[in-house]
Amino acid sequence: MTAMPIPHAALLASRATPRGTEPLTTLVEATTAGLAGGTRGGLTPELAMRYDGDLRIGMCSDRPTVIANFASTLDGVVAMDVHGRTGGAEISGFSTSDRFVMGLLRAMSDVVLVGGAVARRARKVARTPGAVAPEAATAFTELREALELPPHPTTLVLTGSGDLDPGLPGFAGRDAPIVIAAPDAIAARLARAGFGRNVSIEPLRSSGPQHAVEGALDVAARLGARVVVSEAGPSIFGDLIRAERVDELFLTLSPQLAGRGPGEHRLGLVEGTALWPDLATWTRLASVRRGGDHLYLRYQFEEPTR
Repeated sequence: MTAMPIPHAALLASRATPRGTEPLTTLVEATTAGLAGGTRGGLTPELAMRYDGDLRIGMCSDRPTVIANFASTLDGVVAMDVHGRTGGAEISGFSTSDRFVMGLLRAMSDVVLVGGAVARRARKVARTPGAVAPEAATAFTELREALELPPHPTTLVLTGSGDLDPGLPGFAGRDAPIVIAAPDAIAARLARAGFGRNVSIEPLRSSGPQHAVEGALDVAARLGARVVVSEAGPSIFGDLIRAERVDELFLTLSPQLAGRGPGEHRLGLVEGTALWPDLATWTRLASVRRGGDHLYLRYQFEEPTR
């Protein structure tokens, strides 16, 4: 059955009257155990004031720490369609606080992981902190300098099809580094496609969804990444969980109900993989912040129960 188009008027109305503009207030801040690789963090005073507290990320000693970032409706929808036309902005009501948290996570990362569908629809493929929260761009730059990180995180695009055109508007920028990870044959074709000087192509050494995400994280490790933030969709998120490579989830809970109906398939947080009962996955609540009627939840993953 063909999915109904997203009403253009509804999108314009939600952009005109954004929700979730209130400052963040900390409700819960749990004491959590650190990881063997130490921590990254220590916010600047300006960012700590906006976040209502400090933020530190535990780092693994043998691989990059992986943090997923999503916004969800009350009924568990993270995208209003299956074609990549909608995402966290529509879910959160174009919340400025949600975008600030997204920018903050980018500012603390080495690599931001996205899927090919996100890259195809994005106005800018490069996931820079200031692009999503321009009012905090200077503060994000100061944070990266304090953490001794390069000016921009590397955007890592994971694609199985290679359906990426260097002429897409999202690839017009040349300042921030972009790496496209694709299967061998597709990577060879993309290498000849004429992308800009800031775009490099990395072949994946294995195939299949789970092997693809593991290969992408191997690429991130070869880039020297210690912290990877995933802004990829629910299918890649499911593959990451099944590969047991997700360490934390930052989840914005938006006070919106989306519903589902005939011809209106909408995506949940995990798609394409069943976890329970074979891979029952539990998390620990690490922090809760409130911004108006939105909740900003941080979870840390436990070892899967088999």
